[in-house]
Amino acid sequence: MKISVADAKNRLPELIKAVEDGESVTIYRHGTPVVDIVRTTKAGREKPKFGTLKGKVTLLDPNWWKPMTDEEVEALLDGR
Repeated sequence: MKISVADAKNRLPELIKAVEDGESVTIYRHGTPVVDIVRTTKAGREKPKFGTLKGKVTLLDPNWWKPMTDEEVEALLDGR
């Protein structure tokens, strides 16, 4: 399929569908081919890989989840 830049702006969803269906789409500017729209080699999302940060995250305070004492709160507020 050959299409001008102006037409491509208005028909982008249609052009994407055509490429998905295997049709080649070339966009022309003033009669000169400028862009070929091609389907990506990877169609779809990658699944998340769990454990990729294993060993990269260090725990500085094992009691981080415990409430702060009054002294710790005062020390934190004095630091402002």
